[in-house]
Amino acid sequence: MAKLRIGISGWRYAPWRGVFYPADLPQRAELEYASRQVGSIELNGSFYSLQRPASYAGWNEATPRGFVFAVKGPRFITHIKRLRDIDGPLANFLASGVFELGAKLGPILWQCPPNQRFDEPLFDQFLGALPRDTTQAAAHARRHDHRLKHGASVTPDRKRRLRHALEIRHDSFICEDFIALLRRHKVALVVADTAGRWPYLEDVTADFMYLRLHGDEKLYTSGYGEEALERWAARVRVWSQGGEPEDAVCASERAPPKRVGRDVYCYFDNDAKVHAPFDAQALMRKLGL
Repeated sequence: MAKLRIGISGWRYAPWRGVFYPADLPQRAELEYASRQVGSIELNGSFYSLQRPASYAGWNEATPRGFVFAVKGPRFITHIKRLRDIDGPLANFLASGVFELGAKLGPILWQCPPNQRFDEPLFDQFLGALPRDTTQAAAHARRHDHRLKHGASVTPDRKRRLRHALEIRHDSFICEDFIALLRRHKVALVVADTAGRWPYLEDVTADFMYLRLHGDEKLYTSGYGEEALERWAARVRVWSQGGEPEDAVCASERAPPKRVGRDVYCYFDNDAKVHAPFDAQALMRKLGL
């Protein structure tokens, strides 16, 4: 059975207090509350800086059994190192606490900067370096360096599969070679709705789908109305059943391998006007979640 995870990108936003969060809810209880309103949350603090093992452990403890986090890979790797010489930074990220999520560790998201062009040898090397399970990840993590000032976590609770998703923001990725590369590495292409600002592709490249909905008409600010949510619900159903929408926007003319079903992770990132949590809940209702 394909699993559907509909949620939000982050949870700590001041404008949400008294609107999505009850006015009397302590800030420390926001994750506990949010994780019982949506099916998954994208951890985005890990994008900006290395987190602490204690933080990951706390997030695990605050959320219910069966909950799943997606974890955003560090911008130090994607935006500063630009995917080059990343052995040390990747080890530090993996040792910073992700294993503390245990069974709640979902896909790892890698977001390219808007000025990052498609470079096939570079991306082939990067995608090939990503660990595919927690055993491989632990071997990487043990090579961490002194930058982990708050301790390291290098021992997963058990061997678990790791999934990776890649979000692109440059038109040079709209090509057959890029889609073929993702399929070869079994990495999901992020279906990113960015109100037309960055490329929009729906190529199926892995055994799961990863969606990021940044705003229907205005980036990060506009919500999704009834018609838009019905459209997304229909697409999620088709993907979860192993198919593709008839009007799918694809860079490749080659169909993906057929599957009985695909897990779908969908995160609303239109947080500025407090649309994200309510849109996520509305989509969940449409999907019977």
